[in-house]
Amino acid sequence: MKMRTTLSPQLRQQAKMSPQAFQSLGILQLPMLELVAHVQQELIDNPLLEDEKYFEENEQEANEKEPTENEFDDKEKHEEDKFKMLGEMIDEWNDYDSQTARKRSDAIAERDRKHEALENTPERSITLKDYLSGQLSIMEIECSLLTICENIIYHINDSGYLSCHLRDIIEAMEGAVSMKDADKALDIVQSLEPLGVGAKGLKECLMLQLDKGDPEYNIAEEIILNCLEDVEKEKYVSIAKRLGTDLTSIKRAIAFIKTLNPKPGLLFSNEQIPYVTPEVRVDYVEGEYEVTLVRDNSLPCLYISSSYRDVLKGNGGDLQTKRYIRKKIESAKWLIDSIEQRRNTLYKVSSKIVEMQKAFLEEGTRALRALKMKDVADALGIHPSTVSRATAHKYMQTPKGVFEMKYFFTGGFKNADGSTESWESMKQKLAEIVKNEDKTNPLSDDEIAATLSQVGSRVARRTVAKYRESIKIPSSRKRKSDVIYFSQVCDTNIANYG
Repeated sequence: MKMRTTLSPQLRQQAKMSPQAFQSLGILQLPMLELVAHVQQELIDNPLLEDEKYFEENEQEANEKEPTENEFDDKEKHEEDKFKMLGEMIDEWNDYDSQTARKRSDAIAERDRKHEALENTPERSITLKDYLSGQLSIMEIECSLLTICENIIYHINDSGYLSCHLRDIIEAMEGAVSMKDADKALDIVQSLEPLGVGAKGLKECLMLQLDKGDPEYNIAEEIILNCLEDVEKEKYVSIAKRLGTDLTSIKRAIAFIKTLNPKPGLLFSNEQIPYVTPEVRVDYVEGEYEVTLVRDNSLPCLYISSSYRDVLKGNGGDLQTKRYIRKKIESAKWLIDSIEQRRNTLYKVSSKIVEMQKAFLEEGTRALRALKMKDVADALGIHPSTVSRATAHKYMQTPKGVFEMKYFFTGGFKNADGSTESWESMKQKLAEIVKNEDKTNPLSDDEIAATLSQVGSRVARRTVAKYRESIKIPSSRKRKSDVIYFSQVCDTNIANYG
């Protein structure tokens, strides 16, 4: 059997993204602060680019020296015709060079990426474990006890509580460690700042923060150990009768207890609070919601430098110079065009989101509908990735508050009546159910699921547990045992959905 190799020509279409398209997509995805930084860098790298301030100054100087008919028009007309003007400039030098704008080398790009990453890396804040270890280092402690203390600190969670039993800690250590020494080490750790750290539970945490020299110490101790549930229900008279103390002293002691920190470790939380600058504003005007793009004054209005006017007209300049100018003109046009396209896309996407989530703007999270990026993309006739880039790291200011734009895209499920409900809406209902429950007999996840089913939201118990944890609501057992913690901390999380 003979085999022959033959060649046959084939025509194939292959989509290839232009440098302009790459730049447009990149700028579309940038949040405003990064866009401003990018434009400022372009103003440095491209001598043909100038912002509005320099344009006005140069125009005034040129008009004073050489007021001719061939000079540029005023600022308003120049703004209207900027893209036409840039296109004509590029066409004028097409005979000299057909290459695209020069790209930076990989080495320079890598250097820039590393520099940017370094500049945008937040300063590392001290952790709770670092703070506790630092205090140990300046204390005179026996080496054996110091080792136990270090192991205890390692097992303290972010809230400041001991995450496991003391016996489990010493059993995992090398060598024999007595429970007596472990208790001594725990006492040392619990004496460190912040007060309350190293506690095994809420009551012990609050007790560690009391001052035994305080005249109200005995009353506060009795209240913490025996009357926390009555404190949460504000049964002050009942507490006074039980302790045989006057009501004034009880109220004074309870007021002090409420100033104690149920989670002292959170003082050292590493969570960074971002600086949010809304790029879109939604206002309710005459019965309609109006979308406006927020103008950031730090973002310059870009123009072509008038100092290169003579060269562009052909009055001087060699071939190499003209090629350089042409490349910079192309780069400037792409940048200006990309920024304008970014604004148009952001406005269209924002307007469509407002249209589709109008019920949310009127009623709040309870009315937030399930929405996918594909829904917005199909309505606008664009690709879902464009919607993703347009909403990435951008915020919208609404009558209901400031939200990340991707907040409005959420999954959901079908209710008993066939309607679609978002998960965020279900979270709010869950939070309201927990908020109104009997604190002495909290609802289990099964009971919460049954209650949600009664209002049309059919979800499984494990789904309830998942979303209860996502909004930082403890389990029913935890809610019952840590009453003060729940009332002081958890209610804050519930309020965000209430």
